[in-house]
Amino acid sequence: MSEKKQNSPENKNPNDPKGNKPNAPAPKQGKGMFGFFAIMLMVLMLVMFLSRADQGKDITFQQFENYYNAKQIDPSTVTIRDSGITATLTQPEVDNKSSIVRVPITPVSREEISRRVYALTDGNIKEKPPAGWVNFLYVFGPFILLIGLLWFLLARGMRAAGGGGGMIGSFGKSRHKTMTKEMTGITFKDVAGIEEAKSEVTEIIEFLKNPKKFTRLGGRIPRGVLLSGQPGCGKTLLAKAIAGEADVPFFSISGSDFVEMFVGVGASRVRDLFKQAKESSPCIIFLDEIDAIGRRRGGGFSGGGNDEREQTLNAILVEMDGFGSGDGVIVIAATNRPDVLDPALIRPGRFDRQIQVPLPDVAGRLEILKVHSKKVKLGPNVDMEKVARGTPMFSGADLAAIINEAAISATMLDKEFIEHEDLEEARDKVKFGRSNKSRVREKEENKLVAYHEAGHAILQAQLKDADPLHKVTIIPRGNSGGATFSLPEKDRMGYGLKWLHATMRVICGGRIAEAKAMDDVSSGASSDIKQVTSLARAMILEWGMSSKLGFINYAGQDTRESFIPDKDYSDDTARVIDEETRRIVDEAYKDAERMLMEDWDKVEAVAQALLKYETLDADEVHKLMRGESLQRSTVADLLGSGPSSTPSADSKAESTPTPDAEPDLPTDSLPDPA
Repeated sequence: MSEKKQNSPENKNPNDPKGNKPNAPAPKQGKGMFGFFAIMLMVLMLVMFLSRADQGKDITFQQFENYYNAKQIDPSTVTIRDSGITATLTQPEVDNKSSIVRVPITPVSREEISRRVYALTDGNIKEKPPAGWVNFLYVFGPFILLIGLLWFLLARGMRAAGGGGGMIGSFGKSRHKTMTKEMTGITFKDVAGIEEAKSEVTEIIEFLKNPKKFTRLGGRIPRGVLLSGQPGCGKTLLAKAIAGEADVPFFSISGSDFVEMFVGVGASRVRDLFKQAKESSPCIIFLDEIDAIGRRRGGGFSGGGNDEREQTLNAILVEMDGFGSGDGVIVIAATNRPDVLDPALIRPGRFDRQIQVPLPDVAGRLEILKVHSKKVKLGPNVDMEKVARGTPMFSGADLAAIINEAAISATMLDKEFIEHEDLEEARDKVKFGRSNKSRVREKEENKLVAYHEAGHAILQAQLKDADPLHKVTIIPRGNSGGATFSLPEKDRMGYGLKWLHATMRVICGGRIAEAKAMDDVSSGASSDIKQVTSLARAMILEWGMSSKLGFINYAGQDTRESFIPDKDYSDDTARVIDEETRRIVDEAYKDAERMLMEDWDKVEAVAQALLKYETLDADEVHKLMRGESLQRSTVADLLGSGPSSTPSADSKAESTPTPDAEPDLPTDSLPDPA
């Protein structure tokens, strides 16, 4: 890197408060101009002060006439000035320190008062017009100062446009950050679960370090790399790792930083960014959230007017297409919505590679958990493999949040290390929200929630095509009154028809069980209704799982560029879609109702156990379904409110503890007695 580039404002050492030598002349110029305007202002103020200094005591013309007739005014000192008529008293008054008196005049009264003074003094009067330069300063001084100040700001802005910094010129300057390994502290060792993306990025870093290794066979450096994936998958983390691994300048900027209130600023910043990048080649440019400026042109409701975003995109297209084979500049961009990007932006020659950063699988989640768990203290009973299996469809950010939430929870309980129960609670908190342990519900509401969750749990445990049951609880969490958790045995790349049918029956089980037990229905099944309807419509519109509609996609294209929904089918087809949705949901509901009515005694057993223990794991649910009893203490027993004997099945069915006798605290949330 050249000396000029090292001393630019963007690469200035923050530990050097005095700056570098190349930046020294600029402050001197600024101070000189500021001093010039300060002197001009002081001269103007001095002239105004002197012109009004010692003007004497203001009196009326009648008083002046009395003084003159009483011989108290020296006739030789009567003078007509621009602001009034002045004269000197022969004997100053006691209360007046000055011997000068003045009759103020205005442009309207000037002629009349001058005529009367001439008559009073028989023409023995002097006229003293103000100096021309004083009048000039009075009239034009403020305008000169204003014009000079504007000229100073414009000149400073023009200097800034050539050398960085400033007020007006800085609007067109790029606002990127230069990142290094020392600044990020992140390398490829800190990135896990996305091995394919890491391998592709590693090739680019190797090319920057040793370009001759690849060009000897005629290959060229890729001009752009697009990282796409869901939020939290590690796109920005991967970019920071690139900055930590590559021994080249790394310019990082967000897509929203190009857009400003002034038209044309975005394109100017793009040109400035690529200009500096070419001067510092080989280097890497990282554009985060590129969909902010790279959306497909011509969409939306711009109406054909001047679009600042499109100008910025055009500037990026031109700059990327203008790269030479030896420029050594690679553009890496990240986005969550690659489907809305302009086709000209993602064509070969601009973004040559599109790297998908997917959600991690079981092995990837295990590696991510290991990376984040290095910073915390884990207990001997922690099973990271079980946590990895129990977090399907979790992103890297979600897994990091689980470790952090578990550490916070263990700290609040004054534990020496994180236990497996803390990780389980943190997982549920990240996915479903915080548990409302202090909430006290009415007896009937508690019973409704218990039967609702029992209906879910029984079907989850019985249907072999559904995910295995993990645990069920009636403790409120987030916006839900209770929850039934499943534990998938493997990662699911797609949704099979058997799994969808089983899942829809599990979803319907809650409403069926609460209707049977309470002889009423509630709004607690609203999320279940929304979920089962969404699955049914996706089966019909997107996945071709309807026998009537066949192997056709009716969902349309989701580009989110218009407020008008995309609908590429007729009204008759829409009616068939509605009928098929109703048929699939009704079949799932009737089948789930038949299964629960056949095993209602199992639903009763699980519901009563939930009312007593509040939280049941999968093994306990299976024991209850086999007709066995649970041999563990209740919350009230652990708190010492009663004997620790296990109640019989009859007493369990007859007595339902009230919220006052049994607080809403899960058994496994209490500290281990050991």
